[in-house]
Amino acid sequence: MKIFDAHLHIIDPKFPLYENQGFLPEPFTTEDYLQHVNTVDLVGGAIVSGSFQKFDQTYLLDALQKLGKNFVGITQLPYDTSDEEIIELNKHGVRGLRFNVNRGGSEDIRRLDYFAKRVYELANWHTELYINSKELPAIKPIIAQLPAVSIDHLGLSKEGFPHLLALVEMGVRVKATGFGRIDFDPVEAMKDIYKVNPDALMFGTDLPSTRAKRPFRFSDIELIQEHFDDKAVKKILYQNAMEWYCK
Repeated sequence: MKIFDAHLHIIDPKFPLYENQGFLPEPFTTEDYLQHVNTVDLVGGAIVSGSFQKFDQTYLLDALQKLGKNFVGITQLPYDTSDEEIIELNKHGVRGLRFNVNRGGSEDIRRLDYFAKRVYELANWHTELYINSKELPAIKPIIAQLPAVSIDHLGLSKEGFPHLLALVEMGVRVKATGFGRIDFDPVEAMKDIYKVNPDALMFGTDLPSTRAKRPFRFSDIELIQEHFDDKAVKKILYQNAMEWYCK
C-alpha cells in the first residue's frame, strides 16, 4: 500500500534548535527518517516545523532538498514575513503555514485570519493548526471563513471532538496522526470523520513522535487497513494528502 506521510518532523542538530517548555529533542535526520520507513511504499510526505524550530527555515530547505519529489514543507513564519520570502519558500516546496497553538514557537493565533488569507492568496498555501479541539469554539468563526485549513492529531481530545467534526462539515481537513497523543479511540473518530467527508482524513506517522505518550508504530497503519474498505484506505493513506499537498 502506498503511503503519503502527511506529518513528519526532521530534527537536524546542524541547524538551529530552541528549547521549548524545558524540552529539546533528540536528532532525527532525513537519513534516520528514511531508514525508519524503509519497509513501506513511501510516495511523499509533509515535513512539519516544530515548536523547537521556531522560524528557522534552513533545516526545512535542507530536508526538502534531500527528500526530494512529493515532499513538501509546512513552516512557521512571523506575520510580517515579506511576500518575496514567502514566494521564495514556495519555490523550494513549502506549501503550508503552521500555527502551533498547543506548544508555541509559531506566530500568535491572533494573526490567524490575516496571515492565513495572505499566504493563500499569495502562494496558495493552506494553514495547519496544532490545537486541542476543545479550544476550537473560540476561533471557529475565523476558521469557517478561511480557504484551506487542516488540524493535527485528530484534534487531540475527546472533549473537543464534536467541535472538530463540525469544522469537518465545513471542509476542514484532519490529520490521522498522533494516535499516542489522543485520549479517545482513533478508529471510531476516523470513522466519524470519514462519514462526514471522505476527503478529510490524511494519515501521517508523526515521526519521531516527540513528547507523545507513546510513539508511532506501524500497527497504526494496520488499524486503518483493518477497519476501512480498500477505497477508504487508499484515500486516508495517500490519495487525500497527495491531492491536498501536491495538486
